[in-house]
Amino acid sequence: MKTWKKVGITLGAVLVLGGISWYSIYQSNKGVVTVQSGKVVKQDLVSVVTASGEVRPKNYTNVLGEGIGKITNIVVKEGDHVKKGDILLHLENIQPGADVQAQEASISATQAGMRVAAANYDSAVATLAQRQADLEKAKFDWQRAQELYKDQLIAKQEFDANKATYDSAVAALNASKAQVEQARAARDQSRENMNQNQAVLKHTQDILRKTTYTAPIDGIVSYIAVRVGENVVPGIQNAEGSFLMTISDMSIVTAEVKVDETDITNVREGQPAEVTIDALPGKTFKGHVSQVGELAILRSSGQAATTQTTANTQEARDFKVVVTVDNPPDSLRPGLSATARIQTEQKKDVLTIPIQALAVRTQREIDEAALGKNSSSVTLAASKPTSGTNTGANAQKTDVQGVFVIRGKKAEFVPVQTGVAGVTDIEITNGLKDGDQIVIGSYKALRTLRPGAPIKIDNSEPKREDSSTS
Repeated sequence: MKTWKKVGITLGAVLVLGGISWYSIYQSNKGVVTVQSGKVVKQDLVSVVTASGEVRPKNYTNVLGEGIGKITNIVVKEGDHVKKGDILLHLENIQPGADVQAQEASISATQAGMRVAAANYDSAVATLAQRQADLEKAKFDWQRAQELYKDQLIAKQEFDANKATYDSAVAALNASKAQVEQARAARDQSRENMNQNQAVLKHTQDILRKTTYTAPIDGIVSYIAVRVGENVVPGIQNAEGSFLMTISDMSIVTAEVKVDETDITNVREGQPAEVTIDALPGKTFKGHVSQVGELAILRSSGQAATTQTTANTQEARDFKVVVTVDNPPDSLRPGLSATARIQTEQKKDVLTIPIQALAVRTQREIDEAALGKNSSSVTLAASKPTSGTNTGANAQKTDVQGVFVIRGKKAEFVPVQTGVAGVTDIEITNGLKDGDQIVIGSYKALRTLRPGAPIKIDNSEPKREDSSTS
């Protein structure tokens, strides 16, 4: 046999053997899914609710217009620390000041009239006392004259004179009583006039006071809404007066955040929290939940959701939660953006797995895997149960939550029950044990992986594609 024939036969045999080997390897790797693996471990788990909002003082007050006038001077500026009673701004006060002076002068005149009325009353009382004494003397003389005249010891003329004196004393006494009542009425009238003038003075002083605005609380001037020369008007009925400025007491600082309605049931007063401020990067402040809102807030408008406003809408809702910062720094200002991480639950030494390892499969897929069949349908982990037309179909399409456990070279789907969810891990209360090796990735593999499918583990770092610039 010629040499080239031998070489050809040899090459052909090599190619056939290579093809057989390649086909064997291809068949053995057919349907094998490359996955990433992890283990079920015991660790401490903390459930956290994260919400964003803004920094607000627990106590603050908006200074509103109380009187009418033009602003002549603003004493403070934004950021100033003020004490209760410190002057904030002045309004034009010429007319109110003049009214107060005029009323004070009227009160002085009334006081003088009161003194005169009191003197007249005292004089009338003294005159009444004198008339009473005169009447007593005239009465005794008249009684004596009656006895003497009866005994014929005095003349008729003297008897008549004593009677006239007595009658005159009675009339004088009655006149003195009337003068006393008149003096008393004049004195009481002057007192009422004084009370009226004092009330008017209090009113004019109040108007004058409202031209000078003072701080109602201790705090900082966080916002000034007016300028010198602008007019201020008071509130009437349901309309508020002119908004002048805001005084904020920053001794107790809170972060007012909005918690999603799906998380609010886990949030309670007293739970610890961590607050971060966008303006203070890298710093975390300890705090606690001090208030949990009871009424939902519409996410689009920020208004409270009522039965009337939400009857025909499925708009997302939030709930207001107030987190009090335990030791706020002096640099905090109202309105700064804040994020609160509220610790709603904590468990120690519990079985945990990465959250992404959870998968959802239908009961039909699990049953087919148990019978050694292949199912072409796949349910995503985030999909909802599909409604069937009959009880049997519904049972087959029921979603089952579980984890793919690596046993040998296959991924077996094991139903599990979960507990507390942390940021990246979740508690397993039933179905797994410590040290079990499970499939944790990739997302594509978990999305398409079938129960009982053959797998290959590759925990190497995924390669990043280099982006080319033109």
